[in-house]
Amino acid sequence: MNKNKIYPRWFVILPLIIYVVFFLFPSILGVFYSFTDWGRMTPKNGLHFIGLQNYIDLFTSNKNYMAGFWNTVRFTLISNVVKIIPAFFLAILLNSRLKGKKFYRTVFYLPSILPFVIIGIIFSSIFSYNTGLLNSTFTALGLGVLKQKWLSDPNMVWNSIFSVDAWRGIGYVMTIFLAGLNTIDDSLYEAAEIDGAGFWKKLSYVTLPMMRGPIMINLVFGITYGLKVFDIIYVLTNGGPGHKTEVMTTYVFQLYGSGQYGMSTAMNTILLAVTAVIGVIIVKVMSGKEAEA
Repeated sequence: MNKNKIYPRWFVILPLIIYVVFFLFPSILGVFYSFTDWGRMTPKNGLHFIGLQNYIDLFTSNKNYMAGFWNTVRFTLISNVVKIIPAFFLAILLNSRLKGKKFYRTVFYLPSILPFVIIGIIFSSIFSYNTGLLNSTFTALGLGVLKQKWLSDPNMVWNSIFSVDAWRGIGYVMTIFLAGLNTIDDSLYEAAEIDGAGFWKKLSYVTLPMMRGPIMINLVFGITYGLKVFDIIYVLTNGGPGHKTEVMTTYVFQLYGSGQYGMSTAMNTILLAVTAVIGVIIVKVMSGKEAEA
């Protein structure tokens, strides 16, 4: 039996060692440190086990760390909506017989490979109130009334973040949907057309049922990304204005930077647990639906 296997079992030993040493062990160690008083001012006699005190401090602190949690949830939900739905219909359009579709695919995908630092510099310049391209364009067109403080107005800043995130991420999500659309047999659409099905019926009874896999992948990737979001918030607003856009990871960064390592790892542990639970739920729900189909 073993002779028929493409790869021998010992091939997995090195990847498994790398995973354990560089991923699993640091994660377990981080969870352990979250129950200690580890910090910059740790006493010379070493760490002390303090139980759930770090977690209690996070939930009762006057710094309102829970606002960061709800901002993270908000970002995760909205960012997935503004990327997945447009990307899905864009993928359908670019999977049709549209002229120049390869060019459009490339154009939409390119932003997803740009580093967040570059994106932050570009859009910080575009959104600048006095000298930014967006407000300058409005002024030049006589539409000065549309000028906004895109990154400093608490009522506008999240809209700006979501727009930049969508600009960068839609192409990536679209690519996964395109891969899924290419696996659907054309004969299914032909049979639906013979039965008189229009676009929306073909979408409901052919495309969506066959796209559960790509949808699940995008949801898992999108939710994981949303819960761990840091770069785009940090480079655009650094949590401002007035902590309006603080998320869990920016608070983790601040706690670690201030030497509160135990509390920092406690917040990371909460984030890890929430991400793992939601990921498992999504996979089970979507896998169950596939089994029913």
